[in-house]
Formats: sequence, structure tokens, C-alpha cells
Amino acid sequence: MEVIIAYFESIPSLHRSFILVGGIALFWLLEGFFPLFRFEYKKWRHAIPNIFFTITTVLINFFFAFILLKTSDWTVANHFGLLNCISVMPLWTEVLMGVLILDFIGAYLPHYVEHKIKPLWMIHLVHHSDHKVDTTTANRHHPLESMVRFSFTLMGVFLLGSSVGIIMLYQALSVIASQFNHANIKLPKKVDFWISYLLVSPDMHKIHHHYRLPYTDKNYGNIFSIWDRLIGTYAAFDRDQIVYGVDVFPDEEKNSKIGSLLKQPFEEYQRPTMSKID
Repeated sequence: MEVIIAYFESIPSLHRSFILVGGIALFWLLEGFFPLFRFEYKKWRHAIPNIFFTITTVLINFFFAFILLKTSDWTVANHFGLLNCISVMPLWTEVLMGVLILDFIGAYLPHYVEHKIKPLWMIHLVHHSDHKVDTTTANRHHPLESMVRFSFTLMGVFLLGSSVGIIMLYQALSVIASQFNHANIKLPKKVDFWISYLLVSPDMHKIHHHYRLPYTDKNYGNIFSIWDRLIGTYAAFDRDQIVYGVDVFPDEEKNSKIGSLLKQPFEEYQRPTMSKID
């Protein structure tokens, strides 16, 4: 564990880029061999807006990275935060706690909030308005959403008092987990089900991308599935019945254009209530 944390404390930017690009390439390849849905689409064309938003997400995180690192350095130097309040703790326990809590504060919590506050939901819509969910959808986030999620991650680092190594490890796991659970891959149902007891599996997360409530507001997790199960936001649904997109933004052509997606958070619409759903 010491070797792993030492590596992530000084991980080169090139290696972080390889994790991002390598993950997309791996799951892109697997989607060709084991597809969940056989989409009638030109995969590269579909990927263009998603890759655009992936790049904006990377740039925003890179620009604000120094704030994250300075915050981490300050908490460690001043023994501030949950991890620094526990005097005796094995490194593996510290790492596990750090990744678990960062996954909750930096991923589950902002995701949950984005679905409950209308202005944030409008920003998050860009992610949900993909009609052909695959591994490139993982980082399809409006630049404003990237800033919202960064703010929550920063809060998590501050409250936790985590070291740089734990932060970088968490971010690497978060990227791979998101690419995995968005990937258009078909695991045996029982395998996927058992995975979902600990990790967010592809079938579990695809339910969240169903175009109608209540399933759109379920299964918010990214790495660990325990948060949905503990908080009561977990739901099961037949994966063969999933329809992607958002029912109030049904124009697939418009939802595939970068310009339209950048303006999408500022469009007016009334979100449907549970009573309006069949």
C-alpha cells in the first residue's frame, strides 16, 4: 500500500492521461465484443460531443488542481480533518476510509443534489440527454457541472484531511469506475448483480439513465454502491426495458450537437412529477 500511495503522490500528468484515455479505449473495445444494446449509430460521430465535454472537464480540473493540492497540504500540515483526528490507523484503513468518503462527498452527494435542485438539474441534463449511453458518456458533463463537482470534491478533501496520494488514487478509481458503469457492455445478469453489492455495476447505473422517473432519480453512486443502499436510493429494473435520454428533451439530433448542449441548462421546461409517469 505504501508503494501505491507513493506512486499516486507524484503521479505524472502523462500517466493520469493514460488512465483516462486507456480506460475509454479498453471499454470502447469491449463494447464491440459484448454490447448490451446494439445501437444503430456511427460510434465516432456519437462520441464527438462526449469527447468535447470530457476535454472541458479535464481542463477545468487541471486549472483548479492547485487549489485541491494546496487544501490537502494545509489539512495535513495542520492535522485538520477526520483522518488527521484518528491518531493510530493502519495505512490501508486510512486509504479505504479516504476513498470511501471522497466517493460519497465528491460523487454521490453532488449527483444527488443535482437531481433535487432545478438549476443544477438543468446543468446535469447534458449528461442525461445522451440517447446512446456508452463509455464516452462517462464524462459528458457541462462545464458548469464540472465546477459544481469540483467544489464538492474540494469540500471532501477539506473535511477529510486526505493526503495528495489518496486524492489522486480516488480520482483515478473514479474515472475508471465511471467509464466501466457507463460502458455499453453486457455482463451475465448474476455477475452484474453480485458486483452491485459493493461496486456500481453497468446494469445498476444504466437504470439511472432510464428516461423516466422514478428510475432517473435512483442509483446515484459512482464507485461504491453502498451509499445508494444505505440512503435508500437504490432501485432495480429490467435492463432490457431501459430507454435512454430524458422524456422532456426527446430531440436526439439536438441532444447530439455541442452548441445545443452548451445552451441546454438555460432552456425552460417543467420537470415531470411522479404522478405524470405511466
